[in-house]
Amino acid sequence: MTRLIDRHSEGVFIIAATPFDDSGALDLASADRMVDFYLEAGVTGITILGIMGEAPKMGGDEAVTFAHRVMNRVAGRVPVVVGVSAAGLDNMARLANTVMAAGAGGVMVAPQPGMNTEAKLTGYMAQVCTALPDIPICFQDYPQTTGVQVSVETILSLTTDHPQIVMLKHEDWPGLTKLSRVRTETGTSKVPRMSILTGNSALFLPQEMQRGADGAMTGFAFPEMLVQVVARHQAGDVDGAEDLFDAYLPLVRYEQQLGLGLAIRKETLRRRGVLSSAKVRAPGPAMTPLDHAELKRLMTRLEKRLEELR
Repeated sequence: MTRLIDRHSEGVFIIAATPFDDSGALDLASADRMVDFYLEAGVTGITILGIMGEAPKMGGDEAVTFAHRVMNRVAGRVPVVVGVSAAGLDNMARLANTVMAAGAGGVMVAPQPGMNTEAKLTGYMAQVCTALPDIPICFQDYPQTTGVQVSVETILSLTTDHPQIVMLKHEDWPGLTKLSRVRTETGTSKVPRMSILTGNSALFLPQEMQRGADGAMTGFAFPEMLVQVVARHQAGDVDGAEDLFDAYLPLVRYEQQLGLGLAIRKETLRRRGVLSSAKVRAPGPAMTPLDHAELKRLMTRLEKRLEELR
């Protein structure tokens, strides 16, 4: 049974890596292990073909093959959100309709570079919603990558004018005040509620939860931390959530390195037995021997710290 995202979706929608073997080909056996790993960690959703999923480096047939494999493995247990951002609306609609027919729970769309006025952005998203009728949409606000600055007022108008825009992936930085405003100014008599899931590799997750986020949509290689921090916060244990987060913070920070973060994330997943290879398709980053040594030390220190917390 397909599970769709909606305005009350919450928890952790993990951003999945796309596994490749050492030659750069899709590694579908690792994809199966990855899905099992995420589900065992307790995620409430999985997001594929996002920016960290190397979607721009994949052919259309590869993207569909990978999406089908993930959704078949998930088998309706949690919603699967598929990134469908594309320069052309025809290609976007083709991929969106294909994955929704296969059981996706919704799609994620980011503004195209060059949407440098509110009018351009709102006009573009109106076209997107027309091209993707009745498909639940997660709007990705990630100006560090897209170069598109989106105001709170525009976010409110998008979700009001287009009922299918039910979720905000909040990744603006600094963005805590923006998050607070979206939470406070949605769910009113004039503006419908939006689900707010946060990204930025979870660097600000405790504060974002305290500001009213419904959870996280990011790809940190220790999804169990994300799940537990969100659950503890929802249970009212704010300090406990922050204490646990603090234990993982050195690795959260290390994985946040611009340009290298994906390689670190994939290598961490390889070391945890999830991926067979940490291959990042070219052009892409590669870790040096010193990077590997640092990662090993950080992971060892994390294990010791978690033992102390137990």
